[in-house]
Amino acid sequence: MSRPALEVADIFRTAGPAYRRARAGHLSFGQLRVMSAIEACRTAALGGHVSACQKCGHAHIAYNSCRNRHCPKCQSAAAYAWLDARRAELLPVGYFHVVFTLPALIAAIAYTNKAAIYDALFKAAAQTLTTIAADPKHLGAKIGATMVLHSWGSALTHHPHLHCIVPGGGLSLGGQSWISSRPRYLLPVPVLASLFRRLMCERLAALHDAGKLIFLSDHAGLADPAAFQAFLKPLRDIDWVVYAKAPFAGPDQVLRYLARYTHRVAIANSRLIDFDGAHVSFRYKDYRADGAERQKIMTLGVDEFIRRFLLHVLPDGFHRIRHVGFLANGGRAAAIAKARALLGVPTPKAEPVDVDAAVAPPCPQCGGPMLVVERFERGVTPRYRPSSVGIDSS
Repeated sequence: MSRPALEVADIFRTAGPAYRRARAGHLSFGQLRVMSAIEACRTAALGGHVSACQKCGHAHIAYNSCRNRHCPKCQSAAAYAWLDARRAELLPVGYFHVVFTLPALIAAIAYTNKAAIYDALFKAAAQTLTTIAADPKHLGAKIGATMVLHSWGSALTHHPHLHCIVPGGGLSLGGQSWISSRPRYLLPVPVLASLFRRLMCERLAALHDAGKLIFLSDHAGLADPAAFQAFLKPLRDIDWVVYAKAPFAGPDQVLRYLARYTHRVAIANSRLIDFDGAHVSFRYKDYRADGAERQKIMTLGVDEFIRRFLLHVLPDGFHRIRHVGFLANGGRAAAIAKARALLGVPTPKAEPVDVDAAVAPPCPQCGGPMLVVERFERGVTPRYRPSSVGIDSS
């Protein structure tokens, strides 16, 4: 596995200490922990192992990964394992991609209320999908969805939105039949947007009434109930962004999509272009442009780059991937088995993803199998003398 020329870890190791000193007392424990984990990832600080080729004897040292969910290097292995579990759950139906986006005004107060407002976003979107789908005027079925939170825009700005992967149909409300959606149409987007807006505003008002929202700096005045109601009023009158993409071509495309989205972090190392110690340049997409003009390069001061990256650190224990409807964790296996029976298709044989092959490539010299010949703890020098230094995700 080749190492990118530039990584977020390189930027954190160079500029992180000064950034932390300048903002002592203003960074959360979670943000500090993420920075430390990324800086230590796949270095001697975390220990590792030595692998040797069983054919030619070529050996290299592989340092352990931090396994932090915000680390750009650690998410590919996590995605493979997660996808292995999802593969057997796919149904032989079309799948739709529905996106729910919070307006900028709500995003502005969500940063200091991540757990409360992100949770409200999940619940409002889930209720919207299941309510409209259950209405006999639309589908009249109990549907399911896998929902993934992204809090960023392409330029690392704060832009909370949910990506929902929804099977094209659901179980009848009595559970006796499978009701399919139309091939290229799931649910009416304007109706989804209207209900999502109402439910989200209701949840925000309830959170405020319960004293569960924190307002700082320019938003401090919103702690007053009357001011918060005035804040919500224009939000009830504008159009909220909900859109549905064309259905996927098949199960393999669904899996490829999930692999890209479920374990993505705010920025991939592959998007980084240059770091001169003071500025960071990276690729981003300008969605206001079309075609080749959409791909652009942004340069930020290193402190601003780190600040934007840390905007997207989630609260401890917050689940950014959730399953709702008949795909909810409690009854998912039974519901999928029933759906397969109603669709008249057998349960597929498990075809596990070879995670080791995905993250531990064969010998770079001859292609032979690489086996571990020594493991060492963090901070310890290995006894075996490898011929090269590699990376690992163990």
